[in-house]
Amino acid sequence: MLYFSKLKIILVIIFTLLLSYLSLSNFIKSDDFLFQRNLNLGLDLQGGSYLLLEIDNEPVIIQEVQTKFLQIKKFLKDKKINFKNIGILNDKDITFEIYTEDLDKTKKLFDDKDSEINPYYPQYKSHQFEINIEQNIFTLNFSKYGLIQIKGSSQNQAIEIVRRRIDEIGTNEPNILKRGNDRILVELPGLNNPDRIKSLLGKTANLTFRFVSQNETESFGTEKLFFENGTEAIVSKRIVLSGDNLTDAKPRMDNQSNETVVTFNLDRVGAKKFAKATSSNVGKKLAIILDGKIISAPNIIEPIIGGSGQITGNFTFQSATDLALLLRSGALPAPLNIIEERTVGPDLGQDSINAGIISLIIGFVLVIFFMLFKYKVFGLIANITLIFNLLLLIGILTLFEATLTLPGIAGIILTVGMAVDANVLIFERIKEEVKNEKNQILAFDSGYTKSRTTILDANVTTLIAAIILFILGSGPIKGFSITLGVGILTTLFSVYFIARLLTSLYVIKNKFKEKLI
Repeated sequence: MLYFSKLKIILVIIFTLLLSYLSLSNFIKSDDFLFQRNLNLGLDLQGGSYLLLEIDNEPVIIQEVQTKFLQIKKFLKDKKINFKNIGILNDKDITFEIYTEDLDKTKKLFDDKDSEINPYYPQYKSHQFEINIEQNIFTLNFSKYGLIQIKGSSQNQAIEIVRRRIDEIGTNEPNILKRGNDRILVELPGLNNPDRIKSLLGKTANLTFRFVSQNETESFGTEKLFFENGTEAIVSKRIVLSGDNLTDAKPRMDNQSNETVVTFNLDRVGAKKFAKATSSNVGKKLAIILDGKIISAPNIIEPIIGGSGQITGNFTFQSATDLALLLRSGALPAPLNIIEERTVGPDLGQDSINAGIISLIIGFVLVIFFMLFKYKVFGLIANITLIFNLLLLIGILTLFEATLTLPGIAGIILTVGMAVDANVLIFERIKEEVKNEKNQILAFDSGYTKSRTTILDANVTTLIAAIILFILGSGPIKGFSITLGVGILTTLFSVYFIARLLTSLYVIKNKFKEKLI
């Protein structure tokens, strides 16, 4: 157990020195460092912004009703069911009338647990729609659990879009979490002026193309919208094309008008839809609508088949850049409202860092004196190992550019205790073996071998707990679990490679001494 081959010694030294060197980049600021990586500091250490967003799901529900309306209309036609007067009431209810001969058949299609058009949720024992029938007139509205499904999907989509927008800005290590069914927590370390982020997150960036209409009796309905100059127009609620079909958007300067515009490209499906809609509606006005406001409504002179276009408006280059960013990252499924905002100053974060460092130093110094007093030379070996253990831990965290939080510092302090515990177990076991074995090399070897199972069991169980905390926890809890988990791995390496290597070198050199420990 004490034996080390030359190759193993070289590998241990290289690995230890490399990670130690990497960790020093956090303490020594120099351009001469080969690896320019650093630990990221969390919101509680670095300061930054805290935003709690609430999702307004009303537009999502309305859009889902419209989508379902089309599906139901097609479904009834495919099943050869005679119906009439199909439409949408109050933006929430789908209504249609069924002829008497098809009434029972229609009821079964909507009430069946295997219904194609009205999904059944076994976990809730409920259908997506609640159905009310009066005199052959069906009225459908989303059930309680149907709304839960819509809101859950909306929240997941919103989190992904928020993440894309923040990543486009380049904010370092943001923390984006679910809160309930309709809220999102956003933590932005190091960001003390969140105005631009708030502006970007406050915009839905819902881009739609809809035809201007004078017919207020359309099956989809119409609504009155306004241009930026206050002029009103009646547009159809039917969406010809949405921002979901955009593949790219960029700001640029139009050479002809000398105005800043936003150009966009459509995917294959979007290009096909756009070409079909513009081909069959030549002469009509197509309104380009962003977040409920008409940007422009040009006449369709000829079919647009290229799969690209541009958005004009009174843009500055910054506003055009932000709009392009919003369109690239995708539209939010629903508006987000900021219901809570906090800013953590860097001074408070620095106070937390100082408190954590002081705690670590005090614990470290006490451990060093205890080990020196208790085990003399081997206590010194344990202390040297402990220093390298901390350097390895910080080096690995630096390598992956992990985020260090205040609970993460607590995890580092706990690692110190666990590393010392492992050395104490080994040295106490060696003392027992020395009493029964005259050959001190064999006694030391046996001590390491027989204590291995106990040390591995203790550390593996703690590692499992750290993994569970990482999977189920969030925010600071994850920070604690990461440093604890990595600390366990570095502890095992430092104990069974660094400490054992130093111990073997000392024991072999002093093997003829009467008592080594």
